[in-house]
Amino acid sequence: METKEVVKERTGSKVKEPDMYQVVMLNDDFTTMEFVVEILIDIFHKEPVVAEEIMLLVHKKGRAVVGEYPYDMAVTKVNRAMARAKEEGFPFRLTVEKA
Repeated sequence: METKEVVKERTGSKVKEPDMYQVVMLNDDFTTMEFVVEILIDIFHKEPVVAEEIMLLVHKKGRAVVGEYPYDMAVTKVNRAMARAKEEGFPFRLTVEKA
């Protein structure tokens, strides 16, 4: 008697989505509102009206989530913003937190 063995091959692969991280902007008493809006528009690609809303939220609440990104992208955006703040002499701060 002959036995046939059936081999099943997995053809589909599961792709795991990357973990997401929130970029959080923190308030300080020295960084100008105009600079914060510029950063939100230039680096985080926010529309001017949305940038102003986020800036006011940071000003009133002390912090606000600017966006959610994969880790590398979040860190890159934070580093670019912080470098620009340093050039301008502002103590501007952002953090990266797991979403």
